[in-house]
Parts: sequence; C-alpha cells; structure tokens
Amino acid sequence: MAVETPTTDAATDAPEGARDFIRELIQSDLQAGRVAGVVTRFPPEPNGYLHLGHAKSICLNFGVAQEFGGRCHLRFDDTNPVKEEQEFIDAIKRDVRWLGFDWGEHLYHASDYFEQLYQWAEHLIRAGLAYVDDTPVDEMRALRGTLTEPGQASVYRDRPVDENLDLFRRMRGGEFPNGARVLRAKIDLAAGNMNLRDPVLYRILHAAHPRTGTAWCIYPTYDFAHGQSDAIEHVTHSLCTLEFADHRPLYDWLIAHLPVPAVPRQTEFARLNLGYTVLSKRNLTELVRRGHVTGWDDPRMPTLAGLRRRGVPPEAIRTFVRNIGMARANSLVDLALFEHAIRDRLNASAERRMAVLRPLKLVIENFPEGHSDELVAVNHPDNPEAGTRTLRFGREIYVERDDFMETPPKKFYRLSPGREVRLRYAYLVTCREVVKNDAGEVVELRCTYDPASRGGNAPDGRKVQATLHWVCAAEARPAEVRLYSTLFNRPEPSAEGDIFAALNPASLEVLTGALVEPSLANVPAGEAVQFERQGYFCLDAESAPEKLVFNRTIGLRDTWAKVQAAS
Repeated sequence: MAVETPTTDAATDAPEGARDFIRELIQSDLQAGRVAGVVTRFPPEPNGYLHLGHAKSICLNFGVAQEFGGRCHLRFDDTNPVKEEQEFIDAIKRDVRWLGFDWGEHLYHASDYFEQLYQWAEHLIRAGLAYVDDTPVDEMRALRGTLTEPGQASVYRDRPVDENLDLFRRMRGGEFPNGARVLRAKIDLAAGNMNLRDPVLYRILHAAHPRTGTAWCIYPTYDFAHGQSDAIEHVTHSLCTLEFADHRPLYDWLIAHLPVPAVPRQTEFARLNLGYTVLSKRNLTELVRRGHVTGWDDPRMPTLAGLRRRGVPPEAIRTFVRNIGMARANSLVDLALFEHAIRDRLNASAERRMAVLRPLKLVIENFPEGHSDELVAVNHPDNPEAGTRTLRFGREIYVERDDFMETPPKKFYRLSPGREVRLRYAYLVTCREVVKNDAGEVVELRCTYDPASRGGNAPDGRKVQATLHWVCAAEARPAEVRLYSTLFNRPEPSAEGDIFAALNPASLEVLTGALVEPSLANVPAGEAVQFERQGYFCLDAESAPEKLVFNRTIGLRDTWAKVQAAS
C-alpha cells in the first residue's frame, strides 16, 4: 500500500525519538509486517466547532502519520443531518489548517459511503444478523437490561429474513415516520458489554442532509458507519478517545461479519480534560444557545476558533499537546501547563508595544510646550531582527492609574509625590503635584523631567527603582480592551453537576478608555503582541480603524514556571 507524507507547518513539532504507547504500537505493527504503511483519520462530526480536545486528536492522528511516512484523512462523520450544518464543515476545515495540518486530497465524508453501508446492512439481514424492530424507544431501552441483568428479546427479533429485507427497503423508501422502526444487529442480549446487546444500526430521519439532500430518510448510526468507513479508506490505525473503548467489541464484530476491504485496528487514548474548562461539545453548544458567550468563537471558549480570536498561536497548542503526551488513563491537566505553552511561544515571537489600559494624565511642566522628541524603541529585546520603531514624546503623556499612589505603602516603588521613576525609552520624571477633581479623585499628575536622562539613564548614575510604560497624549489612539479570564470558577466545572452554576461572572472585563501607541493600529487581526508590563494582546476581528478593539490573550504571570522553579 502506497502512502505519502503531506507537507504541513507542524511537521517539525515532534521531537526525534519521542515515543508513547501508540507510537510503539504502530512501530511494532510495521516491524512485524501487520501493516505496510500507516493510514490514520480525524473523523469529526460537523455539529459544532472544534475545541482543544479535538486538537489533541488532530495532532496525534496527523502527527503519527507524518512521523511514520503515512497519511491522515479528514473524514466528516455526517450521519445525523438534524444537527449538521455547512457552517460547521467549513469551520472544521479552517481550524485543522490553522492548527498546521493538511489532508491533501484525502477529504472524505461518511455520506460518501451511504449506499455501500446500506448494502452491508442488507448483507447482515440476509445472514440473519440484523432485524427490523418496531419496539418503541423507551421499551427498547428497558429490554436491554442493566449491567447486572441480561437483556430481553424484542418480539420482533426473530422476524423472517424476507420480512426484514422488505421492511428495511420500505424504511429506505420513506414509508414510515421518524422513530417508527429501526434496524438492529442481532448479537448477544446477555453480553456484559451493553453495546453488544442488539445495537441500533439504522434509524429513520426525514431530514435534509447538507450533502445528499433528501436522497435518504434512513441514516446509519455512528457505530455502524465508523468502522466500515475506516475499512473502506484502508485506515490502519483508528485512534479514538477512551469513551470508545466499550464500543471496540462492536467495531470488531461488524468488521468481522461484513465483507470489508481492510481490517483497521482501533486503539484508545485518554481524552483531554483541562482545568477550569469544559470540553464537551454538548455543553459548549448550550453555552452558545443560552447566550453565556457571544458565539463559538468567543475568546473565552476553548474552541480553536475562540483561541485563534484570542491570539493563541497554533504552535503553542501543538507544543501543549506534545508536552502532555498520550496516556491510557484520563486525568485533569493543570490549566497552568497550557498557559505556560502560550507564554513561552509568545515571549519568543510577540513584538513589544506600549498601551495604557486605565489612563492617568501626566504633565511634564519643564518640558517645552509645542515641542516633541522622537525616541527609539526596541520591538523585541531578544530578537534584533525585529528592528526598532520611533515613539513620539511630549509634554503630556498618559501612564497607568495603578502606577500612582498618593500615600504609598512600603515597597511600592512607582509614582508618588516626590518620587522619581523612569519612563520606558524616555526620561526620568519626578512627581511634584497631584491634581484632583471636586470629588477628590486624582485626575492629573504634575511632574518635572531630567533632560539629561534621555534614554532613561541619569548622567550622575543615580538609580531609580521603577520603570513605567506610557503613551504620548498627542498621538495615542483610543481603544477598547477586553480582559478575558477563565469562563468557569471551578477547576472541574462539572464536578458538582450543573456546569452553569460554575460560570465565572468576572470572565470578561471591558475597558473602553484605553490608549495605545499608534503602531498598534497596523497589527494584523489575531496576531498577538506584548503590551509591556501588561500581558499579551491581539487585535480583535471586530476591530475597525475608527474603533480599535484588543483581546487579552494571556497575562505575563507564569504560575507554571514558578511551580517548576520550586520543584
């Protein structure tokens, strides 16, 4: 079997020699000659947007295919037209590419195989291994038994083959309403695995399909479509998360009882569970439906679209997935590990800029009126190739309100009456007077500067203990800044049942009066920059020249690095 290696930006992510139990299994299969090459697949359902949990599967499936010189298919599991939309199909393609992977010519859909799947269903009927059941859903569920009690046979279980074929064909012909009949496999009602107790293979759904329109009114279940689609595509390794482990006996049973062209091997790995995060498409759908977020791409959402809009680089996601590895048992991953991967990437790549989120006006009384200086600022302290930019400095500037205290406590080294500080790239200034409004609020600081300290260093070598960022009043651009925090306030939002009770009411703070240096108007949307001393931010897709909007990607504090340093 010939396989090819697709070229992607993520091909260099896997460190040489990196191994886990899945890679060891694949290596063993290749060495033993059980497979001639590696073919994997990523099979999303187009009923929502991809999230961080999907990213783990994407990186695994595409990653091992690249590492072993194989290929990975993108296959849409589009077997439920009631929930599927073209919007989700387009979003999934966009997200996989953004993450750094490409399926090349290997784009497939379960709906490509509807006719073959139907013929295989008839094959099972003719072999006496499937039957049409008219039992109502609730009664059928009760007849399946429990984990300690065997199931009971439906009165329709022993229908003659000819009658089953006739009814199944009439189901396809549209004679019966939704829910009137299903096709079930005839396996083992006493099986300890509930999935083998005559599972449903087909159900009636009179609904238009995004690709096949109204050509079909019966649709295969996931269990019937998945393994057979793998076989049709000659997938060698079907890599699934642990919740599919109990489905593997059914997967293998169907493969063994159908004339499939290949025998894929299903292997399960631990799904991603991340602190303060929900990675359930059902719950994410409810967050959108109930209006707790603005949409699937809300920057608080763990969707790839939301993370992209928030400014998280795809390289950070791939690094995170690589760092957590592939395990056989589920566990909760510390959110700090993901944040560390983001900061580590952005610290190396993001250019530096200055922005004042809560402005306080500062007037330099001994600076000549009508005059301005041009100062040189470094775009990245560790990357000379990033170059420099010019900042304008004038008599009136703005600093952070939090950088001033009229009566400072011990160890507060920033601005206060009589104290000298350094302005980044500019001069040393000293606060001389505090101006307040009628309500007693500080509205302006009157300061003096040392003209000989251009660049931030005094000629006499005196030291100051704080360096502040600032923007020039004459050229600062107004901006809205959105400060995002975790959407939930518990490490395990579902631990106490209702995830919506764990919603964080402070997950978004909107600052409408921020001021930013003018170069920030030219940053591409979604590309993160570091606001000095503030964190990493990116221009939002909703931003416009007349209204700049920035999203906070992540703050500067790195709790994970501190944990590592202490260990």
